[in-house]
Amino acid sequence: MAIQTHNLFFNQSPFINNTQFTPIPISSFTKFTLNSSPIRPTFIQSSKQDTGSVLDHIEKTNKTHKEDKGKGKDQVSMTIGPVVQVSGRSLVVKDRIILSGVSENVVTSSGCESGQADGGFIGAVFEEEGSRHVVSLGRLNGVRFMACFRFKLWWMAQKMGDRGSEVPNETQFLLMETVEEREKMYVVFLPLVEGSFRACLQGGSGDELEVCVESGDVDVKGSIFSHTVYVGVGTDPFSTVTDAINKVKLHLKSFKQRQDKKLPGIVDYFGWCTWDAFYQDVTQEGVESGLKSLAEGGTPAKFVIIDDGWQSVGSDDKKIEESEESKESQPLMRLTGIKENEKFQSEDDPALGIKNILNIAKNTYGLKYVYVWHAIVGYWGGVRPEAEGMEEYGPLMKYPMASKGVIANDPVWKTDMLAVQGLGLIDPKKVFKFYDNLHRYLAAAGVDGVKVDVQCILETLGSGLGGRVALTQQYHQALDASIARNFPDNGCIACMSHNTDALYCSQQTAVVRASDDFYPRDPVSHTIHIASVAFNSVFLGEFMQPDWDMFHSLHPAAEYHASSRAISGGPIYVSDAPGKHNFDLLKKLVLPDGSVLRARLPGRPTKDCLFSDPTRDGVSLLKIWNMNKYTGVIGVYNCQGAAWNTNERKNTFHETHPGAITGAIRAHDVHLIADAAVGPDWSGDCVMYRHHTQDVIVLPRDASLPLSLHVLEHEVFTITPIKVFGSGLSFGPLGLIDMFNSGGAVDGLEYSVEGGLVVVSMMVKGCGRFGAYSKTKPKRCMVGPSEVEFAYDSDSGLVVVGLSHMPEEHKCHHIKIHL
Repeated sequence: MAIQTHNLFFNQSPFINNTQFTPIPISSFTKFTLNSSPIRPTFIQSSKQDTGSVLDHIEKTNKTHKEDKGKGKDQVSMTIGPVVQVSGRSLVVKDRIILSGVSENVVTSSGCESGQADGGFIGAVFEEEGSRHVVSLGRLNGVRFMACFRFKLWWMAQKMGDRGSEVPNETQFLLMETVEEREKMYVVFLPLVEGSFRACLQGGSGDELEVCVESGDVDVKGSIFSHTVYVGVGTDPFSTVTDAINKVKLHLKSFKQRQDKKLPGIVDYFGWCTWDAFYQDVTQEGVESGLKSLAEGGTPAKFVIIDDGWQSVGSDDKKIEESEESKESQPLMRLTGIKENEKFQSEDDPALGIKNILNIAKNTYGLKYVYVWHAIVGYWGGVRPEAEGMEEYGPLMKYPMASKGVIANDPVWKTDMLAVQGLGLIDPKKVFKFYDNLHRYLAAAGVDGVKVDVQCILETLGSGLGGRVALTQQYHQALDASIARNFPDNGCIACMSHNTDALYCSQQTAVVRASDDFYPRDPVSHTIHIASVAFNSVFLGEFMQPDWDMFHSLHPAAEYHASSRAISGGPIYVSDAPGKHNFDLLKKLVLPDGSVLRARLPGRPTKDCLFSDPTRDGVSLLKIWNMNKYTGVIGVYNCQGAAWNTNERKNTFHETHPGAITGAIRAHDVHLIADAAVGPDWSGDCVMYRHHTQDVIVLPRDASLPLSLHVLEHEVFTITPIKVFGSGLSFGPLGLIDMFNSGGAVDGLEYSVEGGLVVVSMMVKGCGRFGAYSKTKPKRCMVGPSEVEFAYDSDSGLVVVGLSHMPEEHKCHHIKIHL
């Protein structure tokens, strides 16, 4: 959600005994300790330590490098892992130089303490203490990269290149691929949090890759950093990233990965959000009309997010004076109480409060989950310090100060309402009490979770509070503890939260918005949105399940967005205004009971798309892959023609090829397609179902299918491994072929022999047309105990069985096909 953009945050409080979170005292941030490296025994124990011995040691090491030059690989020094090492001021991965001209004050330490053989840590030592440092890691050599960087305070996007100067400010994730023809190597650079400091990568003026570390508080200083960037290496890009994040997790001990968290129930159901339907003018009558409208069309919402507009807010008492910078300045609203405003109070029983619409949603329209929105600091402008009841949270007025990197990417931040008018920041020692009071009130009314917005504001408010890392960690510990206590389904969506300060302390929240908003009225945004969510998910998907945002089902780009949500693996929800729906489209996403066919992983670009820019290069299609139990799925999108403009600092159209772009689709573009095969004897051959044309295509191993798409066109392919039997028999399930993610319907698959016939036994969710591939016409088909008719096309091998009704809740149809 995008509206009053920018900044907040404070300190934290002791939590209650029955929570699993232990608050981190502020002292642990303002003076941090670095563990000595096994290969750097002289490295320091405190940010206050004299650096002379360290600099002497580095000088001695560099001298040793020069003396050892030419002695062979076996005598290379400064090793940080069996395959990662620094030699002669070069970062070497296996036998390949990735960075040359590494600064002499760069230090390294082994990753083996975290159980990592193929990786290690990079840091730096500076002669003087400071709250911000920048050091060169050298020039890129023989690699191309994909960077996830923050183009705004709140959000990341992707950037590709092969030179250090092309790495954007505020890069938080950098994946490299070697460009040599021999076996590709993948190297991931993860700038981390270390003590009170947070790191990011950026391009330097000398075409170098730089790392910037900063505390966000001029009084929080340091000079010695040993674990600032983690470098992971591998031959598979996706496992390289996962392994690297895992090793960072073991090192930091401050966050959990996605697979370690409980996913909330909303991810398996269709939902509706009030934001684009009503914005801040939402009322309980509007909520009811939206739910009624969707239910009457046969696609009932099973969760709703009541977005911004339900809270009690007000502006400051003093009149806000207009300034030269902001002639049309409006008062910034702040929270005045934890309860709902009068729009959500029933005329018949005002004391019922927000519980009234909760009762209607659940009892009348059968919703399973109701979420409400709030900012991590209460509201956009925080809380109003003088408001009755707010004094118990100790709020103070703070004026956000964004980092140099953020301002360089987004200069308008300096005149943002938050930067100009400030916000009322709750004392971090009392923020758990605030969250607990708010969430307990909501939970008592029947609310199941919260969408917590404006999260990155915390990094701008650390001055005087121990810095950005300390403040962020304290707020998030408090939030995690309150979510765990009040919402047992782990009901929380993180939003406007794309900073590593928060990601590397994420213990509880399991769903994160993956990109800037869906903007229904901004035609430049739609191709950009699909590309951003896919590439950001490569990084964000390691921490949480990415949420690719709401969309409109009645919109020129509706199907473009809808198909991507179907393969995203995240929640699927719209923000349609009541009565403005495309039900034919929604029925490709939503089953009659409001459930969806969710893919099992975060959707991500295919391996061959990771380092090509599908928004700028004019020649590339974007392919996104995901997995179901027994099938894979690929969505293909032409996203060319618009991108973030680094000169204008906004999304703009640019010249692109006016015709169609042609790409190739392969079964193994689904990176884990082998996991969908049943039995050990799979040959690699697959069958593919093309959604729009309804074609069935058999793809032998390593074969490809050409595909041409114009801008804003897309296609979805269900891909399933072919099971080959004797006597010329072969089979592959395709699922509910009228749904975008058809293969998500197949929940069980077994092959057996009965009475001399091969029998395929499948458990299938939902209803509609069930499709499968069979090389020969089946003998008969059973649904449950009954034999049923089926259609068979001998040219394509498509078998179609009609499933006329939904099975009982949480159950499946049992289909048997006799070959």
